[in-house]
Amino acid sequence: MPAIDFGWWSDIPQVRAALRINVLFLIGVAMAPILFWAFRTTRWGLLIRTAGESSDAARAMGYSVLWIRLRATMVGGFLAGIGGSFLSLFYPGSWNEGLSSGQGITAVALVIFARWDPMLCLWASLAFGGAAALGPALQSVGVTSGYHLFNAAPYILTLAIMIITCSPKRTLTGAPAELSITR
Repeated sequence: MPAIDFGWWSDIPQVRAALRINVLFLIGVAMAPILFWAFRTTRWGLLIRTAGESSDAARAMGYSVLWIRLRATMVGGFLAGIGGSFLSLFYPGSWNEGLSSGQGITAVALVIFARWDPMLCLWASLAFGGAAALGPALQSVGVTSGYHLFNAAPYILTLAIMIITCSPKRTLTGAPAELSITR
């Protein structure tokens, strides 16, 4: 899929390169509010939430919890596959070993940090993406001292978020009840 050039107005090549945005990014940004709305107002959103909160309630409504969860996982896997294809086809433009470099587990951590809220996931992913882009962006404009420190920014951000958000009172806030250890 082609990139959209939002930097057409600038004569600076670095600005033009930074503002070339892939269509998949825009689709992902648009999906967050759509999913936020759909999980709260549509029938299938209610079914997915019910299967995550109380499997007994979903079964009492006459639905197969296994099929609901299987379909939700299939859709999530499909979207993850699109993300992986973006990563190998657009981002560096080629495939190499270790290309994802732990970004999948970072995505899972983002969902947990964002308390399973699509809008908070969007903001958290933008923060992590910005932190990950900090090192290469500074290197492209000539800042080379402290390059390894700037490349560690996503990990520093992860530690900061873990320290801020992890407390015994808030550990499972927002998590589906079926993920509970006591269930």
